[in-house]
Amino acid sequence: MCGIVGFVDKNIAEKKPVIESMMDAIKHRGPNSSGELINGNVALGFRRLSIIDIKGGMQPIYNEDNSKAIIFNGEIYNYQIIREELKKGGHKFKTNTDTEVLLHGFEEWGIVELLKKIRGMFAFVIYDLETGDITGARDFFGIKPLYYYNRQGTFIFGSEIKSFLKQPNFKKELNKAALKPYLTFQYSALNETFFKNVFRIPEGHYFTYKGGKLSIKKYWDMHFKENQLSFEETVKEIDDSLHDSVKAHSISDVSVGSLLSSGVDSSYITAILKPEHTYSIDFDTNTYEEGSAAKELADHLGLKNTRGIVTRDEAIKAMPLIQYYMDEPDSNPSCVPLYFLTKLASKDVTVILSGEGADELFAGYANYGDHSKSKVIRAFAQDLKKLPKGVRYKLAHGFERLPNFPGRLHLYESTAKAEEFFIGEAKVFSEDEAADIVQSDFEKARSVKDIVMRSYRKVANFDDEVKKMQYLDLHQFMSNDILLKADRMSMANSMELRVPFLDKEVAKVAAGIPTKYLLNKKDSKYALRVASKRALPKEWAKRKKLGFPVPIRDWIRSKEVYQRFRELFSEDFAGDFFDQDKIIEMLDEFYNNKNDDRRKIWTIYTFLIWYKVFFIDDGKKPNVDPKVKIVS
Repeated sequence: MCGIVGFVDKNIAEKKPVIESMMDAIKHRGPNSSGELINGNVALGFRRLSIIDIKGGMQPIYNEDNSKAIIFNGEIYNYQIIREELKKGGHKFKTNTDTEVLLHGFEEWGIVELLKKIRGMFAFVIYDLETGDITGARDFFGIKPLYYYNRQGTFIFGSEIKSFLKQPNFKKELNKAALKPYLTFQYSALNETFFKNVFRIPEGHYFTYKGGKLSIKKYWDMHFKENQLSFEETVKEIDDSLHDSVKAHSISDVSVGSLLSSGVDSSYITAILKPEHTYSIDFDTNTYEEGSAAKELADHLGLKNTRGIVTRDEAIKAMPLIQYYMDEPDSNPSCVPLYFLTKLASKDVTVILSGEGADELFAGYANYGDHSKSKVIRAFAQDLKKLPKGVRYKLAHGFERLPNFPGRLHLYESTAKAEEFFIGEAKVFSEDEAADIVQSDFEKARSVKDIVMRSYRKVANFDDEVKKMQYLDLHQFMSNDILLKADRMSMANSMELRVPFLDKEVAKVAAGIPTKYLLNKKDSKYALRVASKRALPKEWAKRKKLGFPVPIRDWIRSKEVYQRFRELFSEDFAGDFFDQDKIIEMLDEFYNNKNDDRRKIWTIYTFLIWYKVFFIDDGKKPNVDPKVKIVS
């Protein structure tokens, strides 16, 4: 696991101090060593976290005649098989790394065929020293980040945007169009980031930069196509694919541990891996608690579990640092426990396995149709889903017009087109609510519908509404929020976080599972839960998802935190973005138990903290060192 940076710029004469400054900005991604390449108008930089071939894996790595070089962030889990194939084809290797396999594979097959062969998480860039061409790619799901800036003869790329700030010809400017959608989605929802003219290479895409022209093309996507397997056969396929994936994801020359919550996803991974170390986190409040359940499972499996406790004060103290590492504002409260959890784990291990991706691949979210508290309503809704889609849609419009009653919304969402109501797992402010609190400069932005229709248009012919929702979450919520925070919070602590569910072989299995095996009257992600019983005690397979519960209600209603929030909301710069009277009124009423707008308040707070770090303090790393207390 590493960090990569680079630029093409004929207007910078002394490139060495610039590329080194950019590398220093992401030292946390690779504290062990660094490497660079400067050739003509091109500079490449690399920070290394040593995982594979610790002695011989320095980058950039060159091919046999030094005509091509690669910088790479990630892991290729089938690199040993591909290496043998390449050696038979006459390629000579200088190292035992997966990085060199990518480079020789590119020479042998070209970028498209190489990407078809590899299995892993990655962001890499290959530079041809003879032609000046640059080719790069980002992995299938977007586990590893890759950004670019391409303006006025300056092309910059890298793992984190903060490194771009060190390039003299990068113009730092707020992207005003990003704020309003962020208030709804809780994360940066546009292709263009919160930094104007900085974009993501999308997940499952590769790019070429030739003669000053940038081209980006898709090479992979999730294609749902139901298989004809029985339920029992499906369960076996899930279990077999997970065992294979966990085995592949545990390849390392350093210690591997796992994150462990009370949910089935991380528990299943942990039960298969059986690592020496597992880690869980809790807060100093009685509102939510997962650590005791995690320890109970670890004891049952005969594993060591280290449990940490995070206090309110340490959590709030960490927020500027968390947003610094995130690069863009993300108000998902689970950023907080994930930061502290990886900080806790970093004391013992360098590689950690986690359960991200299971809910998107195996239909685990309640909003897919399992959110009614009434078993009768849930069962009725499942029956309605079996009707022809034309009938379902008519029923949905009928439910929409009816006076409200318990279960009406659930029945409507169970029969309506996904694109009529579902914008992804995260929804904080409605579009109208967001427009009501932002200043006029920020009212003009892409509509929420326009943003989600980028994905929905690609599955417009689907009859299965749950598959539509899964597809949307895979390309929006998961890639721009779940995986982003997993990468950033782990790398903040110089940790490599691996996600065995998000393996393309596991995805092949998941893509073929009928929704009726995943979401039914019994449970969500039902087939996965049944499969997990092969490794877990029965009671763990049935545990409901908590999703890193964070007691932000308790925090904001404490006098100390409320006062800090109110001071921030009252600062002059906050008025540049928001109607201060309205956001302060919202905060006051929440503190006095007159509303329950904690997520809205947290989302505003997160943006203001982020803006203060990157624009008022000019991207300087906050000088804080939050602590996590080990209790077991």
